[in-house]
Order: sequence, then C-alpha cells, then structure tokens
Amino acid sequence: MGAQGNFVIRKAEKKDACLVLEFIRKIAEYERMSRQVVATRELLEEFVFDRKAAEVLIGEAEGRPVGFALYFENFSTFLGRTGLHLEDLFVDPDQRGKGYGKQLFQAVARIAAERGCQRLEWACLNWNQPSIDFYHYMGAVPLEEWTTFRLAGGAIEAALEK
Repeated sequence: MGAQGNFVIRKAEKKDACLVLEFIRKIAEYERMSRQVVATRELLEEFVFDRKAAEVLIGEAEGRPVGFALYFENFSTFLGRTGLHLEDLFVDPDQRGKGYGKQLFQAVARIAAERGCQRLEWACLNWNQPSIDFYHYMGAVPLEEWTTFRLAGGAIEAALEK
C-alpha cells in the first residue's frame, strides 16, 4: 500500500487474524481494558475478513509488524455520504516517536479521501494526553457537545423488554 524508508503499510488479510488480535490485546492493555477483550481469531476472521465489517492496515518496520489501524465505514444522514470511523490506532511502545502512527493515521485519511468520505471520526480516552495532542496536531477537533452512549451485551436484550 505504501512505504516510507523502512516502514511499509499493507492491508491485512485473513491470514493476519492472529496478528490483528495480538494488536487488539496490546491496545486494550495500554488502555487498561484487557479484561474487556473477548475477540478471538475466529470472530475476527468472520466479521472483519469474511463479512468485511471492518478493514485493517498493518504497519511493518524492517519487515516486522509494529502497528495497526482498524476502521470501518459509517454514514452521515446530514451529509448523505459515508465517513470512516477509526476504531483503533496503535503502535508498539518501543516503536513510537518514529512517525509510524502518523503514517498509519494518514493512510486511513487517504482512504477516506479516495472514497469521498466527508468525515473521519474516532474516540479517544480522556486521560490519553499523548494521543489527544497528536490528534490536535493533525487538525482534529473534539466534539465536546456530544456524548457517546452504549448498550452492551445483555443491555441490548434488556432494552427490548422496556
């Protein structure tokens, strides 16, 4: 997909499901949410690669995977067009500061532009100041007037009973 110096970005394939899961576990550990990970190789193979519910980019430095970005299309009723939602962007801690995260982010932004998307959105934990600073640097603005709501697991079924 793209290379700069010794860093290459490529689209993940079904055979990368274990690698994607490894990165998911790493970002969950960084975000102090390891206990919430229930994803498996089989689930990723089905939902990401067979159903194509999401797409993944892998960043490799000198042939070794060091980061990933997972994103999917969404739709804006107001704009009448698709956008991209960046679910996860992660670079191994020992590989940070080399521009790899920026290149992965720009690769997702490039895909959004190529697809005619009018928005690229994501969530960031309030305590993650390094990421917040990076996103501000890239020109992003927080949507402080919006609150994210979630129904998870049994709460979805419980909502059906209300």
